[in-house]
Amino acid sequence: MNTALQTRVRERMHMLTRHGDARELDPVLEAIGDAEVVLLGEATHGTREFYRYRTRISQRLIAERGFDAIAVEADWPDALVVDRHVRGDQDSAHGDDARQALSSFERFPRWMWRNEETVSLVRWLGTHNRRQDASHRCGFFGLDLYSLRRSMQAVVAYLEQVDPEAAHRARHRYACFDHLADDPQRYGYTTSFGLRPDCEDAVVEQLMQMERQNYGQLAASDHDEAFFAEQNARVAQNAEAYYRAMFQGRHTSWNLRDTHMADTLAALRDHLSMRKGRPARIVVWAHNSHIGDARATE
Repeated sequence: MNTALQTRVRERMHMLTRHGDARELDPVLEAIGDAEVVLLGEATHGTREFYRYRTRISQRLIAERGFDAIAVEADWPDALVVDRHVRGDQDSAHGDDARQALSSFERFPRWMWRNEETVSLVRWLGTHNRRQDASHRCGFFGLDLYSLRRSMQAVVAYLEQVDPEAAHRARHRYACFDHLADDPQRYGYTTSFGLRPDCEDAVVEQLMQMERQNYGQLAASDHDEAFFAEQNARVAQNAEAYYRAMFQGRHTSWNLRDTHMADTLAALRDHLSMRKGRPARIVVWAHNSHIGDARATE
């Protein structure tokens, strides 16, 4: 590192202590200012110190500035179980057990979210939300697209409750994947090399059906569940494309995944803004390679 660069780094760096002084993060909060979307990164997944400091920053943004959600680099249906838990959803089966709420994270790497630091965060969110009325509770959502099978199952389960005939059609469309939904990389391989037809039309048709039907407008008291189901249909569509793209080159699949996460964040923010009647404020947790400027990397 050259001397000039070292000088610039020293001028801008802020030393943190091991004692966890409550005010040592004041300069970070000042730098954030009135931003409504705050991106908190990490250089490696699963590093305790990164998780702890992201938690401390997020807690202050939630408690002091009324942030509405934490959106993480995780699958939508898995994170939704945690969201129901921390927001006190009546359908949550996990009571006060944060560990059980995190047990839905079954795909590798499970340790990315099933760890002591995340357990502490989930417990804190639950405690914080119990002190708030429903409109001010902070949610927990996933941005990623790996949950092909679980998202398809979630779409069918929702439709069975609100539109059984549409559920039947959804099952028929998703049956295109046969037994390969549990092994989506194998699905991507076999379709990319022409060993079987792909299911692109099926997942696109299902998402378009959900968008046309607009279940959130049909059931005014169920906007959240309708949005969650439509997002699962979108995950299924993008996951299908992602697993095919894996065998077409690294950049194609990477860009598809990052675009999906950005679009999910935008859709989530629009939904929360509509629900709260003001621009929603969201903290994003993801690897530096997702929230940084890729032009500065190799």
